[in-house]
Amino acid sequence: MTQSKAKKKRSHIKRTKGKDVEKNRQFSPFSTHERVTKTKKENLEQNFTKHKKHNHTEDD
Repeated sequence: MTQSKAKKKRSHIKRTKGKDVEKNRQFSPFSTHERVTKTKKENLEQNFTKHKKHNHTEDD
């Protein structure tokens, strides 16, 4: 398989400068950011405001 450009750069730096840039990465066994899905109420509110942009019922 072919290598990505980023992997080629990492291996080139490791060959030429002797630095292993992969060691600078921080390892965490779990995701550090919080994933929260919207509730049913939040989805309904979003759709209500999303489709409310064009108000055709008012007569000027």
